[in-house]
Amino acid sequence: MQIEAALARLGVCSDSLSAEEKRFLDENGYLVLRDVLNDTQIEGLRLRLDELLAEEGEAAGLEVHQEKGTDRLSDLVNKGEVFDVCFTHPKVLAGIAHVLKGDLKLSSLNARFAKPGEGLQGLHADWGRLETPGDFQVCNSIWLLDDFTEENGATRLVPGSHRWGSKLPGDDMADPSGPHPEEKLLVAPAGTVVIFNSHTWHGGTLNRTDKRRRAMHSYFCRRHQPQQLDQKKFLRPETRHRLSEAARTVLDVDG
Repeated sequence: MQIEAALARLGVCSDSLSAEEKRFLDENGYLVLRDVLNDTQIEGLRLRLDELLAEEGEAAGLEVHQEKGTDRLSDLVNKGEVFDVCFTHPKVLAGIAHVLKGDLKLSSLNARFAKPGEGLQGLHADWGRLETPGDFQVCNSIWLLDDFTEENGATRLVPGSHRWGSKLPGDDMADPSGPHPEEKLLVAPAGTVVIFNSHTWHGGTLNRTDKRRRAMHSYFCRRHQPQQLDQKKFLRPETRHRLSEAARTVLDVDG
């Protein structure tokens, strides 16, 4: 199945995003979609992720990445049907497709919980220097499982920085961990999904509360690019059986 047909079968259509949403995403490099997840879905995801953290222990996240001061989990495609929404939701896919011009596949599906007193990241882009302006190669989505607040390590980003060509944070800032004069903090309730062009400068902030700040990242790339996690290599037989042909096309695991 071609990706265009797969997206259509999953419910993505030309008006899945409004003209204003597309304009905002183009200009700012991100788009906030509220109420993507309902309370039952949020609680189901929290419970399953906690089960996985307990089961995997020190190996949690090893398929892709571990990070000091956070709980990380990776390869979530294979770890429960509850995660399928993260790569099949039509409005989220519409936003990803808009950035990547319809040429997309899932690169990885991971979780990142910033622990109390931790979570600060330097501003960064998820791609190196973009030599051809506008030829975007990666796009991410943050799935908020807790309210993102000014205190608990919400993601910050610099609106419009995806349009700054090949410039990266280290070119502009002596310390990318410090504040940027144009940065915006993504404050939003649990159940929100934030789509962001991954060439936009972004990073986690310090969690100054006594609770974890929980989120997932459903990360996409162009179909000719290598995935962060090789979905075909890791795909389990029971996962293949569970997923529709359209979902498998988004993962790029057939053929």
